[in-house]
Amino acid sequence: MPAAAEPAYRAEPPVNTERYAKIEANPIHRVAEQPVSTFSIDVDTGSYANVRRMLAAGELPPKDAVRVEELVNYFDYGYPRPDSKDTPFKVSTELAPAPWNAKHVLMQIGIQGYDVDKAELPPANLVLLIDTSGSMDEPDKLPLLKRAFAQLATQLRAQDRVSIVAYAGSAGLVLPPTAGDRGAEILDALERLQAGGSTNGGEGIQLAYATARQAFIEGGINRVLLATDGDFNVGVSDQSALETLVADQRKSGIALSTLGFGTGNYNDAMAEQLADIGNGNHAYIDSALEAQKVLIEELGSTLMTIAGDVKVQVEFNPAVVAEYRLIGYENRVLKREDFNNDRVDAGEIGAGHDVTALYELALVGSGGESVDPLRYGKDAQAGEAKPAAAQGKPDELALLRLRYKRPGENDSRLIETPMLRRGIATEPSERMRFAAAVAGFGDLLRGGTYVEQNFGWDGVIGLARSARGDDRNGYRGEFLQLAQTARGLQAKGGATKGAAVAEE
Repeated sequence: MPAAAEPAYRAEPPVNTERYAKIEANPIHRVAEQPVSTFSIDVDTGSYANVRRMLAAGELPPKDAVRVEELVNYFDYGYPRPDSKDTPFKVSTELAPAPWNAKHVLMQIGIQGYDVDKAELPPANLVLLIDTSGSMDEPDKLPLLKRAFAQLATQLRAQDRVSIVAYAGSAGLVLPPTAGDRGAEILDALERLQAGGSTNGGEGIQLAYATARQAFIEGGINRVLLATDGDFNVGVSDQSALETLVADQRKSGIALSTLGFGTGNYNDAMAEQLADIGNGNHAYIDSALEAQKVLIEELGSTLMTIAGDVKVQVEFNPAVVAEYRLIGYENRVLKREDFNNDRVDAGEIGAGHDVTALYELALVGSGGESVDPLRYGKDAQAGEAKPAAAQGKPDELALLRLRYKRPGENDSRLIETPMLRRGIATEPSERMRFAAAVAGFGDLLRGGTYVEQNFGWDGVIGLARSARGDDRNGYRGEFLQLAQTARGLQAKGGATKGAAVAEE
């Protein structure tokens, strides 16, 4: 038989244009040279769900898609709750040997916000800003988005108001402000949405804010929920211009949260940054179950802010601590002077939210130091007087300071907590073991710079398994499966997700 003719057209694989902000891991600092570390808290979880999506597809994520603090903060660590609402959150700390390096100490800071029953949430004015451009015409985009917001609609009450703004080549009001108990109208408006055209996100954001201002509820929750794959390509599409637009609007008391969807052209860099600037939070929705977690199980923390502009500052005692490294929060690092400047924007905590931060420390004389002292620096000058922190407080390892604003207030409040050397436990607790496992998972996905080779994936998996606990919702068990998948992909030399673009 004659050979089959070559096809006239050979389909090319789709080009991956996903965008991630470039991340350089925080360096190790010598305390004698730089004793103070300052950063803004972050409650985003989008990176975890996005990494999960890629691993489930049999692909390793690009390095810059892995924001370690968002992986760690995906999980609930059961921190003690505040005794009253007078202080919106309670701070917990723990010190124990680092699981991957016995010469190092891991320091865990936990911030737990007070919770509010769904029935007690203030009235909400929500604007659902929905991307209906042609790029959203995929099963994991607009159809999943509709199902996600349909779940949210079931949680709304008569005192709530919901509007829908859709944008493609131009933006339009699909549903004017409507009472939350008119569920059939809300669901019908969602079902009518269809994907097509280019993406004028800037015009959509402007209309969404205008709609939110029209239905503004004094003393209530006023928030725009932007659901998109982030592929803005007409109108105000430059990210810096969009950031300026959102920064101007947040002063009106209307927050912006972002929900990312889809693959191939997902603009994570834009979605994450707009949420940060808009005093909101960023999540990635890869399934109906994740939509349920974000929009039902964590509805209060997603919508209601209980503390704003929350900043953390740790001053290490050079007589006790030789070196430190903040794990994650690279795009949240602040200048030292920003801590006391109430005009500097920082992160928000929602009702019931908990936030975790980890530092890896090398104590003086531990033999775990990684950086040589300066020949001519402060820690090499003979006869120099010890800092005040070291003179009268030899047992203090560090001083933890937190600043926050109550909703509606312009002046911040200060909490200070000394951390003592005698507080170092011989073994980490269950919550620290699991947080450390997730941090190690993130480091290995980013190249394994800080996790010791003899710990590796087996160490991460063993540590997570030992800290699984009762795992009522199954999230920790799912993490174990992801770690095992990642180990297998790296062992096989698995391909990284496409040729995703890193934003400078």
